[in-house]
Amino acid sequence: MDFLELAKKRYSVRKYQNKAIEEDKLNYVLECGRVAPSAVNNQPWHFIVVTEKEKKQKIMSTYKKPWILSAPALIVVCGDHQKSWRRPDGKDHCDIDIAIAIDHMTLAASEKGLGTCWVCMFDAFNCHTLLKLPSHLEVIALLPIGCPDREKNLDRHITRKGIDQIVHWNGYTEKIEHKCT
Repeated sequence: MDFLELAKKRYSVRKYQNKAIEEDKLNYVLECGRVAPSAVNNQPWHFIVVTEKEKKQKIMSTYKKPWILSAPALIVVCGDHQKSWRRPDGKDHCDIDIAIAIDHMTLAASEKGLGTCWVCMFDAFNCHTLLKLPSHLEVIALLPIGCPDREKNLDRHITRKGIDQIVHWNGYTEKIEHKCT
């Protein structure tokens, strides 16, 4: 499968089969996150893998949607603001670096037949507290992972803007909005 096929195959999974993830597949996903590029190669990430039911329920309590409980594992993706690179104007690239690592993991999971959903709408402060993290670490996202229990409505994934709506050559020009294809 080429990269474009993989990117088109990947979607946000919100229902998982009740079975454990094979250790080699989970390790592969984590390794793909580990080797992601980062600004100045600072690698400001930490991946906390939660599989124990009680701990998973505590972390999952920071996100109020019940579907997340169906995931057999949860990767809590944290950014280390003491390690992240800052541009001369002060812009911290931690979120960008973490996004790249998460994207690598979501695509790797899809390649291995696993599903993920990038969750950002959660109580980050409470999650940070539950994990007893040091102050320089920030919980950026929750990444539930497991074998997808096939969803029927994937239209939100396949509906994309046309390339002519998002690509600008030699400068930005206003484009007339067209329906997504």
